Amino acid sequence: MRVTAARLSKGFLGRSIDEFKRVSAIALNLEGIKGPSGPLPLHDFHSPDSIADCKTLSDKDIGGYSQVALDWVPQSAQSPQPIRGAGYARFHGTISAELPPDKPDIQRSGYAAWRTLDRKPTVFGKALFNIDMYTYLALRIRADDRSYLVNIQTESVVPTDLHQHRLFARRPGEWETVLIKWNDFVRTNHGFVVEPQTEMLRQKVRTLGIGLTDRIPGPFNLCIERIWATNNMSEGDEMIAPPTPDTKEGHEVGHKDGLLKNKQGHHINWSDK
Repeated sequence: MRVTAARLSKGFLGRSIDEFKRVSAIALNLEGIKGPSGPLPLHDFHSPDSIADCKTLSDKDIGGYSQVALDWVPQSAQSPQPIRGAGYARFHGTISAELPPDKPDIQRSGYAAWRTLDRKPTVFGKALFNIDMYTYLALRIRADDRSYLVNIQTESVVPTDLHQHRLFARRPGEWETVLIKWNDFVRTNHGFVVEPQTEMLRQKVRTLGIGLTDRIPGPFNLCIERIWATNNMSEGDEMIAPPTPDTKEGHEVGHKDGLLKNKQGHHINWSDK
């Protein structure tokens, strides 16, 4: 393969060196045998540049009217926030369930989301996260009282598959650290639960993000400082319980319930155990 000038750029070489150091540290510390020596950072919003590594999505892509933004907010000296970095991201906007009048094939609208971009390649190939040695996904957030979804995309055979789990604030308006077990994520495709369920490809995580799909018109606001993988349960203020399937046809989805359905039309409820 002919090496191009782009691949010899400082960014490419720098990423490759960082990846070599990371892999070497894992080998030298015998983490494959002893387990990881600490948490694995997945994404943080400690600098303004962190926003450029993400993209927003909404029903505007199909002609809808929801508004979405992902902005960087610097730490305030006058009113310091209980976060580690120099700032955080604010995911906000307005949900509209109004359907585009010129697109009769569109039957549902009213969603907004953001996700990280695919990580740039290194000399070792495509850059993916390996979270196989970790039990929890951790998020440092401050949110309103709406029910969001955490979205994880892996290097799946089906590119449109997502692994999803509900995310809501136990203390709306306050900063909190939420833990979610990796094993509790549900595999979905275009908003429907896929059966049979298969385990997440934990060695090949591509992107992660947060979405709002409740289709309830009105404003939303969720701030997020960082996302990481950990084995330390004490890092979290709250741990979100796994989903339980609902067998009742036409079940009304409550405020704390997810909006995922299986192909039989049954909702997936999220228990507060």
